Amino acid sequence: MIYRILAASYSNNVTTLTFDDEKQTLHATESLTIGHHPSWLTSDPKYPSMVWTGLEQADGKIVALKFDQQGKGTIVGETTAGGKDPCHLVVVKGELVFANYSSGIVGSLPLSVDSCQLPVTPDILKLGGSGPDKSRQEASHPHQVYDLAERDELLIPDLGGDAVYRLKKMQTGDWSIVGHIGFEAGGGPRHVVYHNGDLYTLLELSSKVVRHRFPPPPEKPKFVASKPTMSNPPPQPNNMLAAEILLPPPNASFPAPYLYLSNRNDPSPEGDIISIFSVENSEGLELVDEIRTGLSHVRGIVFGGPDDKYLIAGGANSGGVKLFERINGGKALKEIAFERSIEAPTGFLWL
Repeated sequence: MIYRILAASYSNNVTTLTFDDEKQTLHATESLTIGHHPSWLTSDPKYPSMVWTGLEQADGKIVALKFDQQGKGTIVGETTAGGKDPCHLVVVKGELVFANYSSGIVGSLPLSVDSCQLPVTPDILKLGGSGPDKSRQEASHPHQVYDLAERDELLIPDLGGDAVYRLKKMQTGDWSIVGHIGFEAGGGPRHVVYHNGDLYTLLELSSKVVRHRFPPPPEKPKFVASKPTMSNPPPQPNNMLAAEILLPPPNASFPAPYLYLSNRNDPSPEGDIISIFSVENSEGLELVDEIRTGLSHVRGIVFGGPDDKYLIAGGANSGGVKLFERINGGKALKEIAFERSIEAPTGFLWL
């Protein structure tokens, strides 16, 4: 089977990778120049050929892209993000919602019928908050928009304000904050994932993963457990920063749920680690494996292929892009392919 995977980056390009799972080869086959730091990608479930990215720059921009079956892309639209450094975005029921990291703003844009045309200006929701780390938490810094579809809720981890905000769509059509979860001072919530009634939050600045029981409002979330994202964390403060958290839905091939966490800036010559946690015990978090990637500054990691069999990861500082296969029921990863030519990969999207 041939798969096309888009690689976002801290360069000016989005690159198309072609993965042949029979030959276990990975090659860069197309490249599209877009602008400064197109670091995250999302697609429209109704129109999978449509893709959006944000340009992480002072005058943040949202760019609409269209890709053919060979992974060749074209730019079909562009508009302002209404803030600085849009670092994450997602399509929610015909609407594009994104986090402007440096402005503390969550923006939203309604999408047209064919998803190509973008409005001139977005609706914006300004967050307020700060934390004790004045080099990183002088103000609110939303880092993700997580669509909790079964609750019609959006979750916004605010790295600057040590909180995860809960957003609901009001009758006016605007998104509004209806609650939040607070975290340890200086923890820096970066990304979240929800599974089977529990919310898992990755704290970037303290490199911890936190589990909460997460009932619908008006019930309050309940703390369950917190663990370092690695087996031997260095003393705080340090420059080893947790980056991504994923929990692929259990399926026939991988029936047990596992968390997969990426960690950046490991000084080991074997590169950054991807940590795997079991969450089958409803009261805990059990570290079951750490995979050395040979990559430096692993940011986005994404599952794809049949039953989410494959995991793709990239080194924003060095190492290129690697594909791993889940083995032992998902408790471990095996490297199967790599492409070293990609410059500063930061995130991925399976077409």
